[in-house]
Amino acid sequence: MGLFKEVRKPVIRSVVAGASEISPLRPRFVPKAPPCASACPNGSEIRELMVSIAKAKDYGFTREQAFERVWNRIVERNPFPAVTGRICPHPCESACNRGAKDGPVAFNAIERMIGDFGIAHKLRLPRFAVRPRVEKVAIIGAGPAGLSCAYQLIRRGYAVTVFEALHQPGGMLRYGIPEFRLPREVLNAEIGRILDLGVELKCNCAVGKGISLQQLRRDFAAVFTGIGAHKGIELELPGDDAPNVLSGIGFLKNVLAGQKPDLGDKVVVVGAGGTACDAARLSKRLGADVSLVGLELTAPRSEIERAREEGVRIEYPAVPLQILRQNGHAAGVRFIRVRPQPTADDTSHAVPIAGSEFDLEASSVIVAVRQQPDFRGLETLANGNGWMKIDDWGRTTTDGIFAGGDSAGLGIATGAISQGRIAAEAIEARFQGRALEKPPALAVIPIEKLKLDWYPAAPRHDAQRTSVAGRELGAEVDCGLTEDEVMEEAQRCMSCGMCMDCETCWMYCSNNCFVRLPKGEHCMIKLEICNGCKKCAEACPSGYIEMN
Repeated sequence: MGLFKEVRKPVIRSVVAGASEISPLRPRFVPKAPPCASACPNGSEIRELMVSIAKAKDYGFTREQAFERVWNRIVERNPFPAVTGRICPHPCESACNRGAKDGPVAFNAIERMIGDFGIAHKLRLPRFAVRPRVEKVAIIGAGPAGLSCAYQLIRRGYAVTVFEALHQPGGMLRYGIPEFRLPREVLNAEIGRILDLGVELKCNCAVGKGISLQQLRRDFAAVFTGIGAHKGIELELPGDDAPNVLSGIGFLKNVLAGQKPDLGDKVVVVGAGGTACDAARLSKRLGADVSLVGLELTAPRSEIERAREEGVRIEYPAVPLQILRQNGHAAGVRFIRVRPQPTADDTSHAVPIAGSEFDLEASSVIVAVRQQPDFRGLETLANGNGWMKIDDWGRTTTDGIFAGGDSAGLGIATGAISQGRIAAEAIEARFQGRALEKPPALAVIPIEKLKLDWYPAAPRHDAQRTSVAGRELGAEVDCGLTEDEVMEEAQRCMSCGMCMDCETCWMYCSNNCFVRLPKGEHCMIKLEICNGCKKCAEACPSGYIEMN
């Protein structure tokens, strides 16, 4: 479509001829996968996006044009950039090669700014140029997986109806993530764009009550289920049936739906994952003194840091032994400290430390250790272990039914969005009688292939935060990056394994084998005059050139 000419694979124009040779090897442009994209569950084209922003002026784009082009590229795979730019734990950044120099590129904050740019400029989600299809698809659940699948299908011309059991769409994005992490106006804007494409949404319609799975299979050509995992699991400890022992997911859902429970002045949160951390921070905003106790801190490090800033006391590793009761209500929790002990299969299990028991007083206890799907009305889809079994394309063991998201195994929203997209591709292939085939994966470039010293030192831009005193119930904590900061941060990308038009190869070649082309088209290699000196490959900072 003419978009992103700057990141296309260059055409290597060459003529092989005899010349005085130092080596029989010749330079070749060999694209490689960057570790950031390989770590992203949705395979976001992070490197290409960063280079496109960083080189906007060189490629003849204004800043605004570059932002819009990048937004359009992101939403090909992810219609929620402003959402994931806020809530994704960004495994891409953990994998970023720049982390070995002066900090990973802040792609998550850049994605957030691009997403906000799309909302502010009322950008529309792209469709494919196709005629309307005759097949209709039912989506069960309006969470990230279901809405992603609906988006990918309707832009391909298929009629889509989404059935949602709750009052509003969003799933765990709306009912499991507090507004101080994800403002509802942001969520509503990105969901609204999907619905504007013509997706039919039926809320307060639980499959198994208002409509049956059998009816959906009869009336629709395919069914996708993205029901999430909204059912909290009890501790199964003495005293855990007290009325003031709440499930983490149930607590979040009720508060985010507008209810304000009376927690009292001392809350103990059992667990240390994302749900537990959100429940602890939300309880703090409701006025309680909060302790979070868990076996292992699995919540994103940034969320743990913010919880500590806000006064949440964190104890780990420890496990609960008993809910202490008084007059029929929970009055505290007894814990014991543990130490991890490795096992023969390279895993570990917790070993209690004798005499390390301790009690924490509590007016309410929130249990957020595990959650699972609620299959009421969909019992035939459960695999016997409380989850749904799917293959790499989202196909279940029942023909014509696809699934994704937390109902197939707990994960992050970015992974659910990916599963919804992939299932949509599989559904279309089924309709068209096409075989499913994934493109071959490029090898991931290791850091040893990069010339870290070539890149100027450039400290990472970290977003500012709202002061702790200003962190009210609905106030967003992270402030994001400015457009100027995004432009600067994108320039920190090292374009691992791909050309970024630095022209280092041209500068180092003593035989003038490299011919500069317009920016975005990279270089042409004249192999007829190359003597195989290897200077270009040795100097290429991004590891794009190889000798073979």
